[in-house]
Amino acid sequence: MQAAALSIRLSRSLFSRRISFTQISTRSISTTQILFSNPAEVPHLRDPWPLPHSPKHMASTTSPENAPPPEPLPRPNEPVEKLRARLVYQSRKRGTLESDLLLSTFASEKLPVMSEQELKEFDKLMDEPDWDIYYWATEKKNPPERWANSTLLEQLKVHVRNEGRVVRRMPDLN
Repeated sequence: MQAAALSIRLSRSLFSRRISFTQISTRSISTTQILFSNPAEVPHLRDPWPLPHSPKHMASTTSPENAPPPEPLPRPNEPVEKLRARLVYQSRKRGTLESDLLLSTFASEKLPVMSEQELKEFDKLMDEPDWDIYYWATEKKNPPERWANSTLLEQLKVHVRNEGRVVRRMPDLN
C-alpha cells in the first residue's frame, strides 16, 4: 500500500511541475530502485526465460554428468534414404529455434554426402537433449566422453563458427 501511495504522490508532483517525458521515465526508474534494492525482487522485472549463453540459462539446461546416453528407438532394416529423410525432418523440429537453425542448416549441407555410418552417428546425436547439442556445438560446454572425439561434432562446431559469415535461414524442404 505504501508503495502505491508513494508512486501516486510522485506522479502527481511530477505532472504538476511539467517535467519532460524523459525526466518522468528517469524518475520512475529511480522510484523502483528506491522501493526495491534488487530489481529481481520486482515481480514484473523478473525474466522467466533467460537468454541462451547467460549463466542462469546454462545452469538450468545442464544435463547431469553421470546421465546415461539416450536409448535410440530401434529401427531395424531402415533404408538409407528413409534414414536421411527422417534426419532432415528431425534436425528441423527440435523444439528450440536455436537448435533447429544450427542443425537444419548443417543437415542441409552435409546429409546428402554422408555415408551410412555417418548418418547413424548423426542419428545418435539427434537423440541428445537440444540444449546440450547447442552448447557443445557453440563450444560453451564440453561434450561428454562419448562425444569428445567425434568427427561429426567437430564438423558441426566448424559449421556453427560460420567463418564465411553466411546468412543462414531454415532451409526449404524438397
